[in-house]
Amino acid sequence: MQRATIDFWVGVFVVAGIGALLFLALRVGNMGAFDRAETYTVKATFNNVGGLKVRAPVKSAGVVVGRVSAIGFDPELYEASVTLRIDARYRFPVDTTASIMTSGLLGEQYVALEAGGDDRMLAAGDTLRLTQGAVVLENLIGHFIYGRGDADKTNSAAEH
Repeated sequence: MQRATIDFWVGVFVVAGIGALLFLALRVGNMGAFDRAETYTVKATFNNVGGLKVRAPVKSAGVVVGRVSAIGFDPELYEASVTLRIDARYRFPVDTTASIMTSGLLGEQYVALEAGGDDRMLAAGDTLRLTQGAVVLENLIGHFIYGRGDADKTNSAAEH
């Protein structure tokens, strides 16, 4: 009888541990169906989305206010079209700007919203007009290297 009780409680502990690990894995991977809040969708076009992924966070003032629900290519504008699903509790003016940012130096990318000053608020299906694409590290390094080289040539030519 003593052995059966111990086996039962060990089994309960193992099942609870597996359940907890599954819950944490879904939450860390942003794949859980645990956030069933009411949302509205808005679109934004960017010249470059970098490594932005579906389910990436949408943040405003560092607070997660939504998620990226789709990323596609607009063949008319030749830009990336990003659909944002924003929690209905958060309303933003129509002149809100959207930027693709990176958490830390090599962290995940997310969409940052900066509220504008207009009295009219975004509605479902609206498109954000003011956007800034992802900064590509290779382009930044190239501008630094070649821009600095051109400045050195100009300075040395002016000295002679």
